[in-house]
Amino acid sequence: MASEFSFDIVTDFDQQELTNAFDQVKREIGNRYDFRGTNTEVTLNENDITVIAPDNMKLKAVQDVLFQKLVNRKLSPKILDIQEPEPAAGGMLRQVMKLIKVMSQENAKEVSKLIKENFPKVKGSIQGDAVRVSSKDKDNLQAVISFFQKYEGLKVPVSFTNYR
Repeated sequence: MASEFSFDIVTDFDQQELTNAFDQVKREIGNRYDFRGTNTEVTLNENDITVIAPDNMKLKAVQDVLFQKLVNRKLSPKILDIQEPEPAAGGMLRQVMKLIKVMSQENAKEVSKLIKENFPKVKGSIQGDAVRVSSKDKDNLQAVISFFQKYEGLKVPVSFTNYR
């Protein structure tokens, strides 16, 4: 039996599920009556999703559809860092939604602090873009996982990998 058990808390998402959700968004925008003739565009790049729409109302509608499709695909809307809309060519508005692929140092510090405050028998250490959580008791690790699955205060989605 191992003397200490551990797992990593990371920020990660399934890229294929994001692509599938994005395809559903494009299809719905193409079919919806309120988007006909508005030249609303949605593009998925490696690091962001860009929406070009004629007004704030259409931007919000696209954002709502995107969130709905993400949730349906079991992806958290927290994977998107939504920027402020900016003017684009032809009187349109452009909004960039950056994809959060790795946990920043400040988010890792927050996760580590939460572990230290709520679980005195568990040790959390920052390992690059992940937080390694270790304990001698598997039940304590399960409690940490359960806590973070229910906790809404983080700005990024978390997933659990490398369970040993």
